[in-house]
Amino acid sequence: MKKFLSILVYSLLLSPSMLLAQVQLKGQVVDGLTREPLIGATILVRETGKGAYSDSAGLFTLSGNQLQDLPVKLLVSYYGYERLEYLVSSLDEIVLNLVPENNSLAEVVVTARRRSEVLQSVPLPVAVIGASKIDQNVAFNVNRIKEFVPSVQLYSSNPRNTTINIRGLGSTFGLTNDGIDPGVGFYVDGVYYARPAATTLDFVDVQQIEVIRGPQGTLYGKNTTAGTFNITTRKPSFVHTQTFEQSFGNYGFIQTKAAVSGPLVGEKLAFRLSTTATFRDGVLYNVRTQKDENTLNNQGIRGQLLFVPRKNIDFTLAGDYNRQRPDGYAAVYAGFTRTQRAEFRQFEQIISDLNYQVPSTNPFDRLIDTDTPWQSNQDMGGVSMQANVNIGKGVLTSTSAWRTWHWDPSNDRDFLGLQALKRSQAPSVHNQWSQEVRFAGEFSPKVSGTMGLFAFYQDLQPKGAHIEEAGSDQWRFIQNNQNPLWQTPGLLDGYGIRTIPAFQNLSAAAFGQIDWNIAPWLTILPGFRVNYDDKAVQFSRTTFGGLATEDPALLALKQAAYRNLAFEADIEDINYSGQITLQSQLHKQVNTFATYSIGFKPVGLNLGGIPTSNGEPDLTLAVVKPERVNHLEWGLKTSPIRNSILNLTVFNTEIQDYQTNVQVADLAVNRGYLANAERVRVRGAELELAYQPTSGLSLNGSLSLTDGRYVSFKNAPVPLEETGGVSFKDISGEELPGISRWAGSAGAEWSTSGKLMGSAGDYFVGVDAFFRSTFSSNPSPSTVLNVPGYALFNSSIGFRAQKGISLFLWSRNLTDTNYFEQLLPAAGNTGHYAGVLGDPRTFGFTVRFHNFQ
Repeated sequence: MKKFLSILVYSLLLSPSMLLAQVQLKGQVVDGLTREPLIGATILVRETGKGAYSDSAGLFTLSGNQLQDLPVKLLVSYYGYERLEYLVSSLDEIVLNLVPENNSLAEVVVTARRRSEVLQSVPLPVAVIGASKIDQNVAFNVNRIKEFVPSVQLYSSNPRNTTINIRGLGSTFGLTNDGIDPGVGFYVDGVYYARPAATTLDFVDVQQIEVIRGPQGTLYGKNTTAGTFNITTRKPSFVHTQTFEQSFGNYGFIQTKAAVSGPLVGEKLAFRLSTTATFRDGVLYNVRTQKDENTLNNQGIRGQLLFVPRKNIDFTLAGDYNRQRPDGYAAVYAGFTRTQRAEFRQFEQIISDLNYQVPSTNPFDRLIDTDTPWQSNQDMGGVSMQANVNIGKGVLTSTSAWRTWHWDPSNDRDFLGLQALKRSQAPSVHNQWSQEVRFAGEFSPKVSGTMGLFAFYQDLQPKGAHIEEAGSDQWRFIQNNQNPLWQTPGLLDGYGIRTIPAFQNLSAAAFGQIDWNIAPWLTILPGFRVNYDDKAVQFSRTTFGGLATEDPALLALKQAAYRNLAFEADIEDINYSGQITLQSQLHKQVNTFATYSIGFKPVGLNLGGIPTSNGEPDLTLAVVKPERVNHLEWGLKTSPIRNSILNLTVFNTEIQDYQTNVQVADLAVNRGYLANAERVRVRGAELELAYQPTSGLSLNGSLSLTDGRYVSFKNAPVPLEETGGVSFKDISGEELPGISRWAGSAGAEWSTSGKLMGSAGDYFVGVDAFFRSTFSSNPSPSTVLNVPGYALFNSSIGFRAQKGISLFLWSRNLTDTNYFEQLLPAAGNTGHYAGVLGDPRTFGFTVRFHNFQ
């Protein structure tokens, strides 16, 4: 009886609180435009200080002790979105729609330091391109990013030969050599993409792109000397969402995008499936084949599964496949220059002797007559598994991934309708495996940071073999004397080289960075990295074809074009690097930081051939020394008035043993070879502005001043116009390639709320502009291979619905500006050069349907 009374009294005492605890308010926080769940939004009960955070599905629960007296007012906030006040008068489940703040960089959340932070508080120069900007620009890849972030440069004569740089540094300028690492990291949902070809594909279902400038070796698995692209895709949702988008434009442009997401098993398992397909006719015309060139033919698909077994654990399995089948990337004849060779070796005399005329001397007639098909077929895909486990006040993340890239090209590297180079192609298969484990969070009330381990392996094999093959006219281009034997019928026709460069790369690293709050206004951020690299190449090149002869004189002429070559190299290297940053925030609207870092780019191997000396290969050029980087940076991030930002960054980067790509007259290395310049320096300043004077008007702009020079390069190859004179030249003090001294972008958007066909949303008008000044398009500065400065203007107008139908018109290169992306000397340095043209004016319209349940 006593026991029963005790239980009864205890139950009576607890019953009010138990009943109260059963009173709950459930809801979800979503993006008011895309209806995507917002993770980590803050929901507070006004005047109580109590609340909750939204989970990985945007869901939250408020318990009864926070809801004692209805109605109550909720304050809902999420960085990058307008704060919402919501009146709760019942316990019915609610959906809270947050509206993005137009171009409000001050509140944007980034994961540049592998954890969610407010952009303006991060002691790094970071530019952010959000989902709305990406969605409004239809066909969007890295080439469009450079028009919003002027510190970014991208040059591509085909997907494999793609250079992506930040502040003029990163990858070698010109034709790609697979034997070195890129200096700009490219990450999608935490997975490192090793091949620059990834940047030529259309992005699939991207939520946000962060461009982090400067060396990044203490926060990311793969070391980079110039910066990092951190790309985040849209995640699976536990709310049913469907998006379908259709675009049409001139040049036969057609693009279709679709995405669907929702739960599979309650609140434990969700999925997302996204697809894109882009087609366009060519923007060049081949008068020989009577067909358009430089078409678009891209398809991509991405699938994700999100598994949340418990509140503090989630797993994401992702897979993607991208297919590209364009007739491209063709280059046009852009001009020629006289070299220092004999008169009979000048380009004008060569084509005159062969009774040939170029289809047009104006490259912007967009006419070519090349006789070798242009083909840039590539297949890229992969699978990844990411696990996140909340431990204490941090998150332990494991990212495992495998990626593959299949490359099947065909190029006409003489850029002419003559049979000089009949074939130039490097079909390849690349596989990579990566594993990263890192912890990001708080170690104590004053110390937080990121610590991680990274392992990476890649294997690059030719698909069959890389082929260079001469045609019937090649003898005239490489003829170096008046010997009549050069005119022997069939001497070089079909003569070529079959190259097998097998390459393996193993890399491992331990890295970390600590944030130590010494005082409320001062933080010190030390970082470190230990890196191990093991690279091996087995290079074999054999000649084939041409005139079958045993005549020593004729064999000597054939060897002037191509010869056998074989070598092996296996290099191990350990590097130590790190940084120290001081961050000071004396006022909530003023954040300053200063960084000193030392970094490196790993040792490289030449995979595209090496020059010869006295008829023998110069094996000393097989290995390329690692770059050593010293970097200083000072930044200021401010919000001088409400709804504005003004950021300034000043930097100075010096590199010892700079890895550069050089083009020489040796036909056997027409893709160039790698060498080291003794020292280079890049310094400059970057200004970023954004202002939202009213809720419907937003303005933004960026300006970049960059000065990049060879401090010392005493043994550089000569430029095109000096071919035939001395073999090497001191270009110390000259400009680095690919760097415009001035580059900038600006944009404005006006919007007003309204309805279209019953759907609520915003009518908008947007314009943006990009300009860059003249830059050198050759590793050794040339008087003829300089790309003139240009400016581009883009615009869009339409209606964005929160739910239902959106419709807008768009135009890129509105003024139809003629401009070069790049100038390229033809193989063999015979005097003529080609141009990679920017697209002409394009325009069209897009219809998008978005629904959620």
